[in-house]
Amino acid sequence: MYLRFPGGRTKALTLSYDDGVEQDKRLIEIMNRHGLKGTFNINSGQFAEEGTVYPKGQVHRRMTKKEAAALYQQSGQEVALHTLTHPHLEALPQPNVMREVLEDRNNLEALFQTVIRGMAYPFGTYNDETLEVLKNAGIAYSRTTVSTERFDLPKDWLRLPATCHHRNPRLMELWEEFLGKEPNTDGWMFYLWGHSYEFEGNDNWEVIERFAQRAGGHDTVWYATNIEIYDYVQAYKNLRFNLTESIVENLSAQDVWFVSHGETLCVKGGETLHF
Repeated sequence: MYLRFPGGRTKALTLSYDDGVEQDKRLIEIMNRHGLKGTFNINSGQFAEEGTVYPKGQVHRRMTKKEAAALYQQSGQEVALHTLTHPHLEALPQPNVMREVLEDRNNLEALFQTVIRGMAYPFGTYNDETLEVLKNAGIAYSRTTVSTERFDLPKDWLRLPATCHHRNPRLMELWEEFLGKEPNTDGWMFYLWGHSYEFEGNDNWEVIERFAQRAGGHDTVWYATNIEIYDYVQAYKNLRFNLTESIVENLSAQDVWFVSHGETLCVKGGETLHF
């Protein structure tokens, strides 16, 4: 019994970019032009003041609250936490970690009028106590800075690794491998991460332009945000089968695809399927 993504697809692509910087405007335009989806992780305690003028040559330029609201609200992309002030969480007492997470969540939920359950660790660092705080704060997943160069679905969503950073010299090679092969078991996920200001700082916007052009438009790929993939995987895991694997109950509201004995099947949301 193996997971398949919506429509019976075997592959999913998602992106994750941090800090809420001005360069996200150009990145989102590129993503939307090619049909890519992803997640933007924001520090709500570090929006720039309205009217901020950055020194000439400064690359890391955070958006104002008003700019961020206008950009992400209409983007079709996911907004997630990056903590309130971007500290090293493992260096803080638990109450301070809880404040960093809950205040960021509260601020962003008020700004975007949606439930937010995703996150990326500042600096990619955390400890076991951090994970306990995230569980208590209702966080479903949190991205690390670990790159595996693999496509397996994560086993621990609170220690969520990526396939690679966009600066990985094997980026296009990994994508061609992802496209050219088929999984033998559960579906595959290609997970790309980074910071959009890096494209300006390194004068290499062509990296993401080239990737987006090659990655977009494939019928075999599900283009989804981080939380969409998380929720879909959980819906699959919560399917209930009888002992002979001939009946399945889908307790979720969304349709779920899977492979059983070589046949791709769909059990609709709330449905009991005999097969």
